[in-house]
Amino acid sequence: MSKPGPISAKPLSALLGDVFSDAYARQGFASRELVTRWAEIAGPEIAAHSEPMKIQWPRPIEGQKQEPATLVLRVEGPVALEIQHSSDVILQRVNRFFGWNAVGRLALRQAPLSRNSVRNASRLPDATDVAQVAETLSSIEDNDLRTALARLGASIKRN
Repeated sequence: MSKPGPISAKPLSALLGDVFSDAYARQGFASRELVTRWAEIAGPEIAAHSEPMKIQWPRPIEGQKQEPATLVLRVEGPVALEIQHSSDVILQRVNRFFGWNAVGRLALRQAPLSRNSVRNASRLPDATDVAQVAETLSSIEDNDLRTALARLGASIKRN
């Protein structure tokens, strides 16, 4: 019986790199790094409420200098005003990332973000629900474990 050869698994990003590159190119992005590294570029406060949608490049006019592009950001509702006020900082960070004055202005589109945002603040279960579940756990001797299981059961029951 012969031994199987080595497994030559490739990362999914290497296999789908061209597919994603084409999709980003259609939106005006030269590379996907602006989208994938948005939190590093814009900062965590801004990135939590915004995401780049596309870059709009103006048509070049023969004999004139190429005008900078417009970065279109999708922004969550009420934060749009704050992001508009910090647009100069965002433009500086984006241009520093590119290494040249690529983007000259921001355009904001108020809409829900496409990524699933994870909310840190979770709602605690109601105390009466926890007490009801705790009554069914009388066989558990450890008080801390019984309390934790009661909270877990009440949370599951709520959802």
